[in-house]
Amino acid sequence: MTHELASRWRAAVQTVLPMAVELRHELHAAPSLGGQEAPTARTVVDWMGVGDGSVVAGTGRLLRLPGGEGAGIAVRAELDGLPVAETTAVPWASRNGAMHACGHDVHLAGVAAVVRAAATIELPRPLVALLQPREEGVDSGAKDVVDEGGLDGIEAVVAAHVQPRVDTGVIAVTPGPVNAAMDTFRVEVGGRGGHSGYPHTVDDSVLAVSAVVVALQQVGARRIDPTAGVACMVTQVHSGTADNVVPSRAVCSGTVRTMRPDDRVTAHRVIEEIATSVAAGYGCRATVSIGRGEPVLANDVGLALRAGEMLSELGHAVDPTFRSFGSDDFAVYCEHARGLMMFVGTGAEHGGLHDASYLPDDAYVATVADALIAGYCAALVP
Repeated sequence: MTHELASRWRAAVQTVLPMAVELRHELHAAPSLGGQEAPTARTVVDWMGVGDGSVVAGTGRLLRLPGGEGAGIAVRAELDGLPVAETTAVPWASRNGAMHACGHDVHLAGVAAVVRAAATIELPRPLVALLQPREEGVDSGAKDVVDEGGLDGIEAVVAAHVQPRVDTGVIAVTPGPVNAAMDTFRVEVGGRGGHSGYPHTVDDSVLAVSAVVVALQQVGARRIDPTAGVACMVTQVHSGTADNVVPSRAVCSGTVRTMRPDDRVTAHRVIEEIATSVAAGYGCRATVSIGRGEPVLANDVGLALRAGEMLSELGHAVDPTFRSFGSDDFAVYCEHARGLMMFVGTGAEHGGLHDASYLPDDAYVATVADALIAGYCAALVP
């Protein structure tokens, strides 16, 4: 039954695909930043033509298509762009200082095509279009969707994300953890400032924070099981106001990414232990703060296996092993419903995610649609 449904649905998508590509161009040319996505949501909702739905998370939308009995199956796409000045030369490039540099325009067009096509066929379960705001920022739109009851009556959520680290023509459908938990950390080192000509009179916060930066590399190299892995990266260091003044304060900050909940707890503890003890060795004090971000994104095993099998039968090459230390607040949905995040390979020739030149081909709109159809069909099995 699911294969027959997938075939009918794909055929219906083909009839709207040229218009969906035009929608992709329209969205790409006028991206909205996080928290300002109402115009983008309005454009997509109008194009789908299945009603206005309901507003969620400020600028997001939920649209429900009836079908059979039981809980709904949601297909999610992200509404927001990034504050990146686009450098592509296509006629439909953005010129407003923002850019869909993470492929959200492709995802939105794929979801829109799936929903518009679904309105012409009979579905065995309700289909919910989840147009989510604020995926890119720390102010998670997914968390607000859940907190506002946006998953009520939904038992599975499916998404597909373009991914240049997956080969062109391949769809990664991996059971279990696929994206890391991502948290931020900030280490403030306090010392005793003074004249750079009298080093014996100061407790050098710059020297101490430099040692902290180096020592934090052992979080991944020595303190977490290497078969699971962790990425602890210092990305900012700030201190000082003059060349001949030793500052009394220095700060470093960055991100720590883990694939297992226990490792997440361990990494937080170890960062604080290292920072405070190393700073003390230089006569300084360290204060550590941790900002919790997205949890581990773990795909439902059954969903992934069934969706991968269906995509293979539809003629797609499937990779069941790809994992990334990137993060995505789709992980929040996976804590409240069966979740499946697939990665549509665009290959390195199109550039990298968040790059000003990243421009996946229009053909990926259809590939994203295929992945979402396979995910919906996989979710029909409890």
